[in-house]
Amino acid sequence: MPEDTIASRLRLSGLCFFLQILTIILFAAFVRYSPESSFGPCSQQLNCSWKNQDSGFQHPRLRDVHLQVLLGFGLLVAFLGRYGPGSVAISILVVAFAVQWAVLIQGFLYSFLNGKIYVGAQSMVSADFCTAAVLISTGAVLGRVNPVQMLLLTLLGVTLFTLNEYILLSLMGVSDSGGSLTVHTFGAYFGLMVSRILHQTHMDKRKEQRDTGHQPDVFAVVGTVYLWIFWPSFTSATTVHNNAEPWAMLNTYFSLAASTLATFVLSPVLYEESTLRMVQIQDATLAGAAVMGMAGEMLVTPFGALTAGFLAGLIPPLGFRFLTPALHSRLKTQDSCGIHNVHGLPGILGALLGTLLTALATADAYGGRGEELELVFPLVAQGSRTAIDQALYQLCALPVTLLLATLGGCLTGTVLKMKGLRSPPDTRNLENTVLREVAEEGCDRRASRKEPSTSTLV
Repeated sequence: MPEDTIASRLRLSGLCFFLQILTIILFAAFVRYSPESSFGPCSQQLNCSWKNQDSGFQHPRLRDVHLQVLLGFGLLVAFLGRYGPGSVAISILVVAFAVQWAVLIQGFLYSFLNGKIYVGAQSMVSADFCTAAVLISTGAVLGRVNPVQMLLLTLLGVTLFTLNEYILLSLMGVSDSGGSLTVHTFGAYFGLMVSRILHQTHMDKRKEQRDTGHQPDVFAVVGTVYLWIFWPSFTSATTVHNNAEPWAMLNTYFSLAASTLATFVLSPVLYEESTLRMVQIQDATLAGAAVMGMAGEMLVTPFGALTAGFLAGLIPPLGFRFLTPALHSRLKTQDSCGIHNVHGLPGILGALLGTLLTALATADAYGGRGEELELVFPLVAQGSRTAIDQALYQLCALPVTLLLATLGGCLTGTVLKMKGLRSPPDTRNLENTVLREVAEEGCDRRASRKEPSTSTLV
């Protein structure tokens, strides 16, 4: 076995050991279970609603959110042909560490009292949301970084995600229960900036034959089914009270349905394939869910959810047809899983939709009672802000998120590009390498039979 492969394995083993021991020590020193299920140290902070420990919280909600992160997101990275199962393994590695690290970092910001971090079931939901953002980020660099680099990306990504979330939800008082900005937009542009920093032109010329089995479509089928089943629970898991939960769930379902139909409208026109592949429907599902992240708990109305979902569903086919090639050739940014099309742009659309709905938020619009308005916009209901003021804060949150994602991605990419962290694949035994192959066009849904290139970081 080559020395560089041995060194790569030892680095991975050593880093996993170090991070786990460090986490155990920090948990022993700071983390304690909440003395009661209704304990919510963040409840005294303005508009930190989704951090509250709701006394009505049900553990099935935690189960649904965790299944969504582990299976819904995990199976979405399994389109890499021969190395699909390896991609799933890497996503599980990311989840395993990200959940632990997120509990610590979020705990220090939100539930650190008397020198201790108090955690409950809702803390795990918050950690899963953070993990989802990191998994989105990894989609931009999948196949071009090794597990050691992926762990470091997770370490920095969780920290920066929590910082962005704290600024938006606590300091700015932004409402983003389903994460259009905090999860989808931040995760996408953070990952894209990391990909841009790691770009190496000479590696694009490498070509390698891959299998053309049906494994990617099988994974896409299962992943899409999980998205349809669990994403409404994912979107509604962080609503302040159960009163707002049905809005978020129903709006998400309507959006998913409309976005899927939108793909059947555009793809036959843009591509020569007579039948859509399952990965295209998977993209539409993701886009429809992302656009409802911020607006889901707001009074978007059923027809509004259908309209937003339909517009979001148009983005992935157009994006893969026109934007992805330009992103790769002109901006030198390779997007392995197309996260710009299925998370980034739909997340921005969702943020703009949420801003519009915020500007229209009044007690009359919410049934003539201030109680319903206070569930979503407590500062507006209390008279601290007008609806227009709140809308401006919602709008300003978008450039703040993009700025932090860009700067954080630059920092993370620079760290991952350090010479000591890079490990070339063992080309004589590809199945045992720490890198996986991806097509040059990434996850371009048009080219299932084209010869791909193996994009690696050496």
